[in-house]
Amino acid sequence: MMRPLFLLAAMFALTGASQPLLVPDISAREVQIRYSFTGAQLLLFGAIIYPGGRVPDEPAEVAVVLKGPVESILMREKEKVAGIWMNVESHHFRSAPGFYAVASSAPLDSLVDERTAAIYELGLENLQLSPGGGARPEKERRFEAGLIDLRARQQLYKQEPNGVEISEGVLYRARISIPSRVPVGTYTAETYLIQDGRVLAVATRDIVIDKTGFERFIAISAVRHPWLYGLAAVTISLLLGAFAAFLFRKSE
Repeated sequence: MMRPLFLLAAMFALTGASQPLLVPDISAREVQIRYSFTGAQLLLFGAIIYPGGRVPDEPAEVAVVLKGPVESILMREKEKVAGIWMNVESHHFRSAPGFYAVASSAPLDSLVDERTAAIYELGLENLQLSPGGGARPEKERRFEAGLIDLRARQQLYKQEPNGVEISEGVLYRARISIPSRVPVGTYTAETYLIQDGRVLAVATRDIVIDKTGFERFIAISAVRHPWLYGLAAVTISLLLGAFAAFLFRKSE
């Protein structure tokens, strides 16, 4: 990797650019989910090339975000009514990421101000969940907090304030864990170069997480032929129940 970086630095110096250059990459562009899938780790790494090839006294910081795919969500809130748990209120989010993870070389609130963090959606509290509208602001905030808390407990939303390691002010790397229940689809890996509270550069890479083999066949069948899929699931359940009852009677 050092030779390509040297060539990039030389070309960068010839252009006379005044801002650092971000050169990111990821360890895998595609993650396959099989029946034995228990999770995976993605390595987001790269280099920061400074003008003239000199690292300043206060080098830039790095934040990386992995998110996707966007989906519509209907959340319901349960309360105990007359001793029975019932759905009392609900709230619709038009678009929310199925997975969101952010890692940074320092706590985000020390890198950027609230406005910049909101613009770039840096941090769980700055996710733009696109509520359906019509609800009171306090209700929207309550359901947003509930969604973030639920997905954080499912390891689908996470934040690592010191999850990016920078070596000699130039090379950086971050590891992001993907849980087994991660939704399939296209993900975006975003790398932000931050200095003096400003985002100097942004680079993106796409990652595809998809099912393969028999799991892919089942997933496609459920989407393309939902009635047949449901009928097959009920039929299999009935057959398994009848077979279990037969074995139970035979053992008596």
